[in-house]
Amino acid sequence: MTSTVSDHLQLDSWTGETAQAIRQFDWSDTPLGAIDDWPQHLRSVVQVMLRNVLPMAVLWGEEGTLLYNDAYAKFSGTRHPSILGMSIIDAWPEAAEFNRNVVDAGLRGESLSYRDISFSLARNGEPSEVWLDLHYSPVASNEGVPVGTLAIVVETTERVLLERNRAVAEAAFREASERLQLALNSGAVRGTFVWEIHENRVNGDERFARTFSFSREDAERGFPIERALSVIHPADCARVTALITRTVRDGSPYRAEYRVGSEAEGWTWIAASGRCEYDADGHPRRFPGVIVDIHDRKIAEESLKEMRRSLEDKVSEAVAARVAVEAQLRQSLKMEALGAMTGGVAHDFNNTLQAISGNLQLLQYLPPDDARVPTRVQAALEAVQRGAKLASQLLSFARRQLQSPVVINPRRLFDELRELLQHAVGSSVTIATLLPEHPWNFCVDRNQLENALLNLAINARDAIRGEGKFTLACSNETLDDAACEGKDLRPGEYVRLTASDTGSGMTPDVLERAFEPFFTTKPDGHGTGLGLSMVFGFVKQSGGHIAVSSTVDVGTTVEILFPHSSDHESAPAEALTMTALTGNATVLVVDDDPAVLASTVAILETMYFAVLKAADGDAALSMLESGVGVDLILTDVVMPGKVKCADLAEWAFAQARPVPVIYASGYTRDILSRDGVLRPNVTLLNKPYRAEMLAKEIANALQRGAQGFLPDM
Repeated sequence: MTSTVSDHLQLDSWTGETAQAIRQFDWSDTPLGAIDDWPQHLRSVVQVMLRNVLPMAVLWGEEGTLLYNDAYAKFSGTRHPSILGMSIIDAWPEAAEFNRNVVDAGLRGESLSYRDISFSLARNGEPSEVWLDLHYSPVASNEGVPVGTLAIVVETTERVLLERNRAVAEAAFREASERLQLALNSGAVRGTFVWEIHENRVNGDERFARTFSFSREDAERGFPIERALSVIHPADCARVTALITRTVRDGSPYRAEYRVGSEAEGWTWIAASGRCEYDADGHPRRFPGVIVDIHDRKIAEESLKEMRRSLEDKVSEAVAARVAVEAQLRQSLKMEALGAMTGGVAHDFNNTLQAISGNLQLLQYLPPDDARVPTRVQAALEAVQRGAKLASQLLSFARRQLQSPVVINPRRLFDELRELLQHAVGSSVTIATLLPEHPWNFCVDRNQLENALLNLAINARDAIRGEGKFTLACSNETLDDAACEGKDLRPGEYVRLTASDTGSGMTPDVLERAFEPFFTTKPDGHGTGLGLSMVFGFVKQSGGHIAVSSTVDVGTTVEILFPHSSDHESAPAEALTMTALTGNATVLVVDDDPAVLASTVAILETMYFAVLKAADGDAALSMLESGVGVDLILTDVVMPGKVKCADLAEWAFAQARPVPVIYASGYTRDILSRDGVLRPNVTLLNKPYRAEMLAKEIANALQRGAQGFLPDM
């Protein structure tokens, strides 16, 4: 395989000490072969690995040839760099059996994950016990065949040891609590006290005096309570005072844990308990209490809390790092699939442009009255429609496609689609339809629904691979709370559309990724993995729900739920015809693309409109404020300059007789980003549009204006 310029650029973009070692390593004698001949999927996974901070390694092929990043090199210690390019079996002989199973599982397409697995690894020449979180994921070739394994190594030795220390601390805590209970039961307290409230005199025994660092004489003679409060830790004093006040006020039991002592001599944790006694008139008289030593318990609690915080921080860091690695890997694979899809999109667009270009070039050489002119013009217009349909599909995949919902009768839908679906699946596949006697109507975008059902039929054809059956069914369903659970639906009436086939079915791992963008089991060039993802996006955007079930060698069933509509079926769309408009109407056309502006002006002039034109919103607003009269504004959505299309619409709303506005855009999200609703006298026209559609929208807008339409302000 000959390397390309982009391949060399990718190799040059590999940074880090280990990346340099990989580039300089002579791979020609390894199963991987020369580095310039490495396949793109190997380069991609190596690039993801090198850019990550977690220890990561690639085990390639049956030998498990080892490549790794800087973090893994640091984890390997003195084994690096000698183990680069070795078989993982030989690189870590003390774990040879374990790694042999890992390599074999990866080549079978299996993922493995181990939590806190213990190994005795040689580090600096000495055996050392370490604990690891190990995660192994298969790496597939462009054809979907497993060819290697991506390993993520998270060393959890520190966390495991912290957990062991926590267990020791918890045991110490339990022992301290038991000692406290023994002390209380045996009367081993730190003192007793009595506060004579009327005299504000605190008396205590000898143990109380030692606890509060008072002399025995002071404790026997008594002192104001403020003196006792003065030796309480500043952070605890306000709380203790509040508890004493509450007990004196309402007679509630007194229980407080606090520190006493000083900064110089240190602080000791104690627990004080007591009650307030009252005289015959209900006035507080005395406050007896007891002091207990809880210092050991408090120190053990604080140690345990600190260990728990440290453990939680370590766990959070490990989880966040793993999530980041997995997200980056998914993004890398997604971008690789996007690159494959881009080629197909470019191919379709270039074919469309070639059809338009070829027909227009031919028209240059044909006289106006040549009989081939109408045919060439129609062919160019059909090519434009194909391009617009491709853009619509891409927007639908992104869920940014404006929908035009209509009320649909399932029976009429099935009758009109049956022939199209039969052509799509071929004569070897039998199509059956099942409907209730009176199917309910539902309201969705008709074109997108047809595309979705056509996509399901084509998937069924590919799964059947010969003779089989594709069944399209409809049923009326009333869902309660239990039936709606997990479906993002509200209880109510729904129409269920079911598409089932007798094809090969899907394995559980494929079924799990069925709606994942860019995922496909088809070979390269036969699918981008966008079909079911676009169906999913359309259904969700329509307020519905979609689910798929499948059994290998039995078939696949896709169920779609849409809300029931009680409205009558929408009338079929009328065929568009060029309307001869000769009304005395003046249209202001605003577009920053000179070619679009010129062609739009020419079309309107052929319809006998008086046409004004502006290259941007600034010029358009200046023209309008100069006093020129217009009957309608046709403006692009995204334009340079300070004045935007919304500003022109605001000017139109503010006139004594509001001027209707038509937005023309190739990307509907531009104007729907706020609330998804257009102003009352604004119409949206999607680019590219045909002259017939432009004529119809102008006629409708002018008719509404003539009827005195006033927008809600």
